[in-house]
Amino acid sequence: MSSPLGSLATPLVDTVRDVLPIVLILLFFQVVVLRRRIANLRRVLIGFAYVVGGLTLFVVGLEEALFPLGRTMAEQLTDPSFIGGADAGALAWWDYYWVYAFAAAVGFAATVAEPSLIAVSLEAEEASGGTIRPFSLRMAVAVGVALSVAVGTLRIVTGTPLALYMIVGYAIVIVQTVFAPKEIVPLAYDSGGVTTSTVTVPLVTALGLGLASTVPGRSALVDGFGLIALASLFPIMTVMGYAQLATLRGNRGRDRSRMAL
Repeated sequence: MSSPLGSLATPLVDTVRDVLPIVLILLFFQVVVLRRRIANLRRVLIGFAYVVGGLTLFVVGLEEALFPLGRTMAEQLTDPSFIGGADAGALAWWDYYWVYAFAAAVGFAATVAEPSLIAVSLEAEEASGGTIRPFSLRMAVAVGVALSVAVGTLRIVTGTPLALYMIVGYAIVIVQTVFAPKEIVPLAYDSGGVTTSTVTVPLVTALGLGLASTVPGRSALVDGFGLIALASLFPIMTVMGYAQLATLRGNRGRDRSRMAL
């Protein structure tokens, strides 16, 4: 049995190899192009060590906990004995309602805890002068991811093509883009991108692969992936939808004030 330190050796080497090109590029531009010394070199080196150590532990955590947990939950939730004792081949798509509920809950919780979304929401508040509230933005994005993961699991269960969902989804986004407030459109598109980050991707990917491997007739390669694409799409719709509803509510409030006068 390998020791914990021994199990970290390979991920540590891989992480250093992956991070090293970024460091070399930064050093090249700082020293060769800008021709300036690196300020606070000691702090930079310590930060680099933190990055390497954190990424290494994160990768090991994914392999040891999140990926197996996602697959295990998918297997348990799709077990015919849990669903109702029916034969796996006789189950209909609505029999998997616990899978959809679990997928939505995981998508929502993972997005709320997403560090990149927290950073973007704080920057949006500062750039908007407090008009955009970080909590409201995070909730809008989290609801979008929850819906996307639930719809994505429905796609896996039913075996319908991913392209159909993407075409319909982006058609809705195009229509919303025309009518949504111009100030919110770039933020909405960025909000869709930041969801595919450190917390959401491992959980959602593990869930999709586990579900595709347990539902009869599904391929883990063909059907298991695609949840992340939907998770980037739906938050765009929910953020723009939230902005459109807020604008409509504000216009109605102003109309009522004018009528009262």
